[in-house]
Amino acid sequence: MLGKLIGRHEKVAYYGVPDTDGNVVYHRMCGFTKMDTSKNPVEYSRRYIDESFEQTDVVAISPSIAFTFDRYAGNPVHDDIIKISDNEILGTDAVRSIVLVDVSQRDVAGKCPAILRDFSVMVETEGNSTDAYTLSGTMSTKGEKVFGIAEISADAKTLTFTADE
Repeated sequence: MLGKLIGRHEKVAYYGVPDTDGNVVYHRMCGFTKMDTSKNPVEYSRRYIDESFEQTDVVAISPSIAFTFDRYAGNPVHDDIIKISDNEILGTDAVRSIVLVDVSQRDVAGKCPAILRDFSVMVETEGNSTDAYTLSGTMSTKGEKVFGIAEISADAKTLTFTADE
């Protein structure tokens, strides 16, 4: 027996939206039809003169998330990404934190293991569907992983993240 199959819906992402006071509120990333993570390993390859083969080591990882979402009015995550795109926000002002929560491992207190990481948000296309207004782009890594615990709100729309010590 292989065990319990983990559904895609059990890996839930929350996006940090800064409020007017400079605080960050993590909102569930709803309405996304694509959210693929690529690890993008950086390789160091070489062939030593006394060997007939090449050796390769992974020397860095540069994850990115390809995303597409259907635009919903009043969605704080969509609103923030569109603000970044429409205002052509650059540099550190376009960096947002994403918390990936594994709800398949929720404990009896309702807490879930989670990973927080900062990403640069880049919208690449918009309006490429005739059915709904869509936006697509990439979020490229901007920092190290922070492991911790997520406490999801009762309505599952927001969460509180606490980093491991």
